[in-house]
Amino acid sequence: MTKQTTKSLTLTSSFEQVSRVESFVDELQEWIGFDQDMYGNILLALNEAVTNAIVHGNNEDEQKNVFITAVHEVPKLKVSIQDEGKGFDPSSLPDPLEDENLLKEGGRGVYLMEQFADEVTYSEGGTRITIEFLIDEQQ
Repeated sequence: MTKQTTKSLTLTSSFEQVSRVESFVDELQEWIGFDQDMYGNILLALNEAVTNAIVHGNNEDEQKNVFITAVHEVPKLKVSIQDEGKGFDPSSLPDPLEDENLLKEGGRGVYLMEQFADEVTYSEGGTRITIEFLIDEQQ
């Protein structure tokens, strides 16, 4: 019997759909068996990525979807989040740690993803983000 290596979830672009991310991370934890610290890192990063995809990528257009695909390639968990928007250039984002940006309400999502994941990459013209986590198999 072959162990399943992929899980996926499709969301409509309604902000209320972000709440489904936690159940998806619960499913990933049951599937792979990572600890609570890793759970928190994954949940935070995916919440930020999905929120960005819904709000900024798809402009909360409920006719557009957000596609989440998790692939377990020991020792990594790779999660891709793709929206149906126009994309963006991640290098154009302002540094959230600069003095003029510290008190701004938004602009920290990408920074947080990069802090809590082991690797973050962008593709498909900025409509797809892939977030990688190294999972300790000894847990």
